[in-house]
Amino acid sequence: MNDFVEILKKWNKTGAPIALARVIKTWGSSPRPVGSVMMINGDGSMVGSVSGGCVEGAVAKSSKEVLTGNASKLLSYGISDEDAWSVGLSCGGSIEVFVQPVNFSAGEVWLKLLENTEANKSSILISSVEKGTGVNALINENGDMLGDSIPEKIMNAAQKAYEERANKIVEHEGTTYFIHIFPRKNLLLIIGAAHITVDLVALGNKYDFETVVIDPRGYFAQNTVFTSPPSQLLQSYPSEVLDKFPLDAYTFCAILSHDPKIDDNALEVLLLSDAGYIGALGSRKTHAKRVARLRERGVPEALIDRIHAPIGMPIYAKSAKEIALSVMGEIIQAKNQFL
Repeated sequence: MNDFVEILKKWNKTGAPIALARVIKTWGSSPRPVGSVMMINGDGSMVGSVSGGCVEGAVAKSSKEVLTGNASKLLSYGISDEDAWSVGLSCGGSIEVFVQPVNFSAGEVWLKLLENTEANKSSILISSVEKGTGVNALINENGDMLGDSIPEKIMNAAQKAYEERANKIVEHEGTTYFIHIFPRKNLLLIIGAAHITVDLVALGNKYDFETVVIDPRGYFAQNTVFTSPPSQLLQSYPSEVLDKFPLDAYTFCAILSHDPKIDDNALEVLLLSDAGYIGALGSRKTHAKRVARLRERGVPEALIDRIHAPIGMPIYAKSAKEIALSVMGEIIQAKNQFL
C-alpha cells in the first residue's frame, strides 16, 4: 500500500470506486505471494501486481464487471510452465484473486486504511470472501475496530496473524474471511553509532526500513557522518528510549556498540520484547562473555537464545560494508521467513 498512496489520492479526486484485487490463496510456485495487491480504476489504469504479468489483463477485464455490477468476484487462475518462465519462475502454479469494489474517498474502512498507510501505522483488514458487498472491517494498531461486525474467533485470528506476519484465510460458520496485514514500515533499531552503522543505515533506508540509531556516547553520536541519514539519531541509553518504539514482530534490532554497558542495557529490554530479530556484534568469545553476564543477572536461557550472535550471515565478511551486508541479509531472512 505504501507505494500506492499518492496514486490513490489522485484517483480519489473523482470520487469514483475502484477495483481492489488481492491474492488470497496460492498453490505451487505462484508468481506473487498471498496479500499481493492490484488496483484498477474505472478508466482501466492499474497499479500493483497479482501475478507478475501472467493474469493482470484477465483481472483488469473482470474488474470492469465488478465495478459495473458493484459486486465482488473470486477468480482462479492456473499459470502454465511457459507463462511462469516469462515472469522468472521455474515452474507454474495457481492463484485465487479476490476482486471487490471499494472507495478510498468514502467509507470509513477504506478511508482509515489509506490514512493509516500514509501515517505509517499498521492496519489489519478483514474481508468476507463472497459475492455482493460482503463484510469489511479494519483493526487499527491500537486495537480499535471500525466497519462491519466480525466474529470474535476471526478477531482473535487477526491478532495472531499480525504477530505471525502472515496474511491468511479463516473459515467460520460457512463464511470465508481473508485477514490481510498492512503493516507499518519495518523498523530497524541500531544500538551504537559504529563504523558498520553507517553502511547498515544506508542499506536499511534502501530496503525501506525506518532506521533509528541509539548511542549515549556523545562523541560517536555527534561525529559519525552518515552518507544516508537515519530517520532518528538518539543520544541516550537504550533503556531510556526503547519504550517509545513498538518492539513487535516488525522491529529488527542490531546491537553494534561493542560496549557491554550499552549492549547489555539494550538486551535487557529487547529480550523481554516481541522484537522480530535481535542480533549482537562480537566474536564467539565475546558472545560467551555476554551470555555469562546475562545469566548472572537472571535472564532466562530461552531469552538469551534469541540473540543472533555472531551477528550476520556467514559470508566471511571483512570490511564494514561487508559486515553490514551480512547483517542486513540476516535481518531480511528473519523478516521474510513467515511470508
